[in-house]
Amino acid sequence: MQAVAIQQFGDPSGMAVIDVPEPSPASGQVTIATEAIGVGGVDAVIRRGTLGGYGFSEGLIPGSEVAGTVTAVGADVDPSWIGQRVWAFTGTDGGYVEQAVARIGDLVLLPDELSSIDAVTLGSAAPVAHFALAHAHFAPGESVLVRGAAGSIGIAAVELAVRGGASIVAVTTSSPERGRRLRGLGATHVLDRAGKGDPASPTTFDVIIDIVGGADVPTFIDRLAPNGRMVSVGVVAGLPPADFGMRLMLAFQQSRSFATFSLDTVPFAMRDAIRAEKFAEAVRGELHPVVHDVLPLENAAEAHRQMDSGSVFGRIVLTPTRAR
Repeated sequence: MQAVAIQQFGDPSGMAVIDVPEPSPASGQVTIATEAIGVGGVDAVIRRGTLGGYGFSEGLIPGSEVAGTVTAVGADVDPSWIGQRVWAFTGTDGGYVEQAVARIGDLVLLPDELSSIDAVTLGSAAPVAHFALAHAHFAPGESVLVRGAAGSIGIAAVELAVRGGASIVAVTTSSPERGRRLRGLGATHVLDRAGKGDPASPTTFDVIIDIVGGADVPTFIDRLAPNGRMVSVGVVAGLPPADFGMRLMLAFQQSRSFATFSLDTVPFAMRDAIRAEKFAEAVRGELHPVVHDVLPLENAAEAHRQMDSGSVFGRIVLTPTRAR
């Protein structure tokens, strides 16, 4: 079957289309004929090689979420799964393939009304946004800043903060057009990437959800209100400076806090219940999957070039030839 691998870390040109054997599910696993594959920020970070200390090696097949139809099951898996449409988490690799393997505990049944493309647009992003706001102890009436709001996690965080009763939902983004689209999703204030806006923009926030990371993390810690909480859910711009925590210490009397959040810390049953809930909300029109582009699987490198250019609004989705 066709797959896309990272043959060399760095530029997207290091990605290549390869042929690999069709998989056979082991005990507790299923095989899924993929119809849609999500291209996430973590895929780009891994491809750049900036997470080398986390055990990734060249030759891996990236991708962590797919949607499609179960075609085979391993031992100890109920055969009634065969033929079911599912969203699946494949781990931190193994998603850019025509047929994916996933653990039975990492599947969520898809509503008939939800497309596979929309499923991979929301499947990881919406739960991350949901639990990140919970991790920040966000409460109605508080102000929220979503840093890097044009991606699928950021868009979900904006919509969930609005629905959760935030008094202010500010966003950072790179262009007026993106700002206009984020306002259409509920954002009340639009800031540039450095956190600057018009004179009426708020200067501090109760909650900051940060998808960007990088060198400017200390600057945004300074934007926390007293008792403000900043939660990092991604590092698409790289890791923050090693001494970024000094900004918290220098503002000791403000009682600010910084935390990281990963879905890995949420029990499977809880995350799957929230994921199913978000899928149902999308079907009802309460949550909006925003798809930037749909590309053939073999064009995965082009998807990553778009990610690196900063031009993506929402999520890019890959589709295997068979699914088109």
